[in-house]
Amino acid sequence: MVLTGIIGGREASDFRKLIMDSRGGVTDDLYDTIYKKDAELLAKLRHFSVKGKKKGFHIVHICTEMEPVVSVGILASYVTGISLALQRKGNLVEVILPKYAELNLDEVQGFREVEAQLYSYFNGQLHENKVWTGVVHGIGVTFIQPVYYSSFFSQERVYGYSNDFERFTYFSRASLDYIVKSGKQPDVLHIHNWQTSIIGPLFWDVFVNQGLEGTRILLTCQGFDSQCLEQPEKLALCGLDPSRLYRLDRLQDNKKAHLVNILKGGVVFSNKVIIMTSIQSKDQIISGLGHGLQPTLTIHKEKLLIAPRGFDKSIWDPSLDKFLPQNYSADNVNGKSVCKVSLQRHLDLPQQASKILVGCIYSDISEFDLENLKMLVWMASKKGVQFIFMGFSQSAGISTALEFFKEEMKDGNVRFIDNYDDELSHLIFAGSDILLCPSFDNLQLQVPLKALKYGAAPIAVRPADSRFSPNRHFGDHDMEGTEFSLFINKTFAQLSLSQAVEEITKNPSEWNRRMTDAMMKDFSWDAECSDIHIRAYSSIKEL
Repeated sequence: MVLTGIIGGREASDFRKLIMDSRGGVTDDLYDTIYKKDAELLAKLRHFSVKGKKKGFHIVHICTEMEPVVSVGILASYVTGISLALQRKGNLVEVILPKYAELNLDEVQGFREVEAQLYSYFNGQLHENKVWTGVVHGIGVTFIQPVYYSSFFSQERVYGYSNDFERFTYFSRASLDYIVKSGKQPDVLHIHNWQTSIIGPLFWDVFVNQGLEGTRILLTCQGFDSQCLEQPEKLALCGLDPSRLYRLDRLQDNKKAHLVNILKGGVVFSNKVIIMTSIQSKDQIISGLGHGLQPTLTIHKEKLLIAPRGFDKSIWDPSLDKFLPQNYSADNVNGKSVCKVSLQRHLDLPQQASKILVGCIYSDISEFDLENLKMLVWMASKKGVQFIFMGFSQSAGISTALEFFKEEMKDGNVRFIDNYDDELSHLIFAGSDILLCPSFDNLQLQVPLKALKYGAAPIAVRPADSRFSPNRHFGDHDMEGTEFSLFINKTFAQLSLSQAVEEITKNPSEWNRRMTDAMMKDFSWDAECSDIHIRAYSSIKEL
């Protein structure tokens, strides 16, 4: 409405506060109006008055993925999951994305092109963009499409092109131009990975004095393995001064001194940096997983925070799960045995609730883990333990090895499902006693977190003869770890598969107590993950 001149920025800001402060009351009443014309929505908004203000943040994510709109990797589920969790806690969240070619928003209910010109500076000139706005899962979403540089987001893939720096730098600059022109004054601009890290220096060098003096920057990194190194002079494409930023304490790469590092710029110019990992501590990240950014991360250690990933508990909850033959909970676990027998019947396994059933759901698997799995299965299946493997590998070599594994393991107690089946995965979590995990930091499928919720023990894949060896995913007990890492290290991290099978068999009452305790833990997006984000927002707003 601001872009088209219907209302001014001040009134728009008041409306945003009204929505945020209402905690859902106003949005429920407005739901049928959202998809109508601006005039109708405006008329209804003006009927409301602010009654009793509640504290909440206005957060704008500027990112490249979001479920279910565009999903390539782990970023998409994170953006949607944390946004919904934050809104449930009374914050106003918006998302800005590139308008990719495969997204036909003309056919999506509720999305409309804003009839206003948005110009963005790039390569020495102002260039026009098209803008679409709408709602996804109750989250306000804006898509930006370059007109002159229309090829930037018309390719088949989201990432992996020689001009990725130009593509995402253009989008980042256009997103900031949109925020300024629309009159938004968010508390936090939340940027993600290297693709929108350029917003850090852009914000402080160009935009902060354009009505955004109260806005702060938070960067989230899903990892440091992808950083984007470029020639320093390319920074001028979006209006930055290379001579000011090409310094070791700013964007100059720590190893390749003739290049600038875009992710490093995000770390340096953000007020806080959240690193998403369920099991590593801050020191472990800095010392071993910085991929050349260790000096930068050490200097900026005080602004680094660790947050665990979560899962959507409205979908992954055995007491509500629509894919289960009988629901169950920590208070009444009787339905779990029903789910086990149903799973056994579905996969033509011997149907017996007393059988120990081990699931293994993976999105990829290493040759090391595959060799260990072979030994584990050979040993345990001879004792009547049942196994279900579901997943695939993107590696041709591993896929071939998996085929040989299947041939070797022609056993009445072992079943393989070659592709990931979401509906069946719910039944595997519910019917399994144990979930074998190649990693406790499973970013794609979040197997360990879901396993705990469904009353299945997450057990690490490790060599069969390392009964008492320390888990390779954990070092010493780390008191600075996430709640999940502390819990898993205390309860399941040191258990081998043979130990877990032995405990289930010889001490079932103690095992059931342990699993009931695990089911009562909350490791969803709404728990520790969103709490850490809110603390980060609160901290940077005080700067």
